[in-house]
Amino acid sequence: MSGEHEEKRRLRRDLLEVRRALPADVVAARGAALARRVRELDELRTAPAEGTAGAAGAEGAAPTVAAYVSIGGEPDTRALIEALRAAGVRVLLPVLLPDNDLDWAVYEGPERLVPAGWGLREPDGPRLTPEAVTGADVVLLPGLAVDRTGLRLGRGGGSYDRVLARLERSGRRTALVVLLYDDEVLDAVPAEPHDRRVHAAVTPSGVHRFRH
Repeated sequence: MSGEHEEKRRLRRDLLEVRRALPADVVAARGAALARRVRELDELRTAPAEGTAGAAGAEGAAPTVAAYVSIGGEPDTRALIEALRAAGVRVLLPVLLPDNDLDWAVYEGPERLVPAGWGLREPDGPRLTPEAVTGADVVLLPGLAVDRTGLRLGRGGGSYDRVLARLERSGRRTALVVLLYDDEVLDAVPAEPHDRRVHAAVTPSGVHRFRH
């Protein structure tokens, strides 16, 4: 096992322990703050005002956002994805495939989410293929930490490494945004050659931009 990989393993363990200790009401409150902060992203300013779902905003058509349904101690995304949908944003959510790659389906409300493996919840609508993520204007990524250069530390499952590689091959200028708690924006995280940087992190206190 490489030194970088072992360092990642230790950091993941420590960060997950902190998340597991968070009370449910704290997770929910921070999730509500996160939902407000995500709407501050410049890339979402083309979204129409709430109550005009499906209409074009004053600055253009509503964007497509690839998001995810949080589990466990992750920053709570339930309020976020519902707020985006209510504002007319087309929200895509991942569907885990047997090989750990991700397919995608449109989010059509909390009542249309069904239980899946590993405690996940997924949309019950038509699958759009793994390539559907390349049509997103913004991809909201799970993670455990990010450093000051935008290097993201994931959970190590590899699903989002495939997503990021697919986006890179597409050549699109997709905004990559990781959702975290405030104390998970670190000075540095261990890196391996396959790791990719994100453009921004959103935490309950605000939007953090990275130049690279």
